[in-house]
Amino acid sequence: MGRYRPPRKRGSKYITPEGEATLREEVHQLWKVERPQVTNAVHEAAKNGDRSENGDYIYGKRRLREIDSRVRFLNKRLDELEVVERPPADTSKVRFGAWVTLEDEAGVENRWRIVGPDEFDLKANKLSMDSPMARAMLGKGLDDEVIVHSPSGEQLYYVTGIDYA
Repeated sequence: MGRYRPPRKRGSKYITPEGEATLREEVHQLWKVERPQVTNAVHEAAKNGDRSENGDYIYGKRRLREIDSRVRFLNKRLDELEVVERPPADTSKVRFGAWVTLEDEAGVENRWRIVGPDEFDLKANKLSMDSPMARAMLGKGLDDEVIVHSPSGEQLYYVTGIDYA
């Protein structure tokens, strides 16, 4: 059994200005702050002699590879992303960047923002536009039904609010 894994399907190329700023801040933190610290630690560990048994050296080199890989990925991803800075012309429909209030059959309301796959955060109520729930919401208007197909079965929601603020 080999280690080959097929490449993952790329997510959508859209991102909000806040999401882009977060990714750029991560690149800055990794490249300008963390990498110099790890490089210095590896340099000091290399002075201690036998590198094959030096944990600081081994783990520092591994962390440098992780940082370099993540920075390379983020830079490539930032180059291909398209920042969506303004709301769509028709704000009565659910589109990228919208805050959508959904009501389930029990009357419980939840508010979600549809964002790009690089910035989704369920704790902050941000759904990736590639998720099944967001895909079911896209294009819907106020008071429309949203049917989400999930492993536990179909779930029915009603759109009770759309906001682009």
